[in-house]
Amino acid sequence: MNESKSTTGARDALVILAAIIVILAGLRAAASLVTPFLLAIFFATVSLPPFFWLCRKKVPTIIALLLVVLLYAGVLIGAAFIVNNAVADFSANLPKYQSRLAAEEEDLLKWLESTGIKPPDFTFLDAASPSALMGLAGTALGEIATLLANGFLVGLTVIFILLEATTFADKMRSAFKNSEESLPRLLHFSQTVQRYMALKTIISLTTGALIWIWLAILGVDFALLWGFVAFLLNYIPNVGSIIAAIPAVLLALAQLGVGPAILTLSGYLVVNNVIGNVIEPKVMGKGLGLSTLVVFVSLVFWGWIFGIVGMLLAVPLTMTLKIGFDSSPQTRWIARLVSDKP
Repeated sequence: MNESKSTTGARDALVILAAIIVILAGLRAAASLVTPFLLAIFFATVSLPPFFWLCRKKVPTIIALLLVVLLYAGVLIGAAFIVNNAVADFSANLPKYQSRLAAEEEDLLKWLESTGIKPPDFTFLDAASPSALMGLAGTALGEIATLLANGFLVGLTVIFILLEATTFADKMRSAFKNSEESLPRLLHFSQTVQRYMALKTIISLTTGALIWIWLAILGVDFALLWGFVAFLLNYIPNVGSIIAAIPAVLLALAQLGVGPAILTLSGYLVVNNVIGNVIEPKVMGKGLGLSTLVVFVSLVFWGWIFGIVGMLLAVPLTMTLKIGFDSSPQTRWIARLVSDKP
């Protein structure tokens, strides 16, 4: 009897594992189709708080929807314009920046020789590969620009999601008999996700604006573009700010020299430490954090499935799963395991 139960349990576990693998493989194969809808859900989640606020202020639903959609369209068109133009200019000037980095490397090696320090056998460009990093940044920006330029399907999906959101609670009550028990839990989950995404978006906008202003003061090329990158990657805690700083610091080094590059790096450190360690915990509250290991694993996992969009939405997606696990007593232990605090 014991052997039969253990065999059945092992077989069920293998079936579940196989089903998960099939689902993940399907998601990865259909990434080009799924990613626009993921972006639509992201934009709709961010848009729901102002949409519901307008509805509570007795603004007709159609007018409220029109205002939110116009705001969304303006942001999307502006972002696409910034990224497309900046990526084209950045790609055109990339060889010039690479040659300047090579000159900075040569000066560093000469200085090391003058001080009696034997230079290493490998060069700075081989070790740190700034040209590869800049090329990777250009590729990633190109993919983002393509997604922003093809935002019609995303915008249309956002409109339908916002329209459905106004009647979702009534549909739940009519569809399920026990909705009075499950609906409050689902509404709490939805409100928590909306609050997290809205506050994270405001904090990310503040981070991007401060980076843009600081780089513009220093005279770094494409300051607005790097501010936009800082805004996007601020959704990825811990490692996002590091990734966002690398191309801007390398560009400052190639364009302006060592001193401005150090000032650029200092600006990133100050902005991200003040906002990430002081302001964000006070605004976001406690209990929504993810452990550093979970952030890194989610970044690799969602990036492998959905590419650059998966990397940008890795933490929001994982955060949504965590909030969902935390909303049910049966799965709350999973939320505690992935949390950054016991």
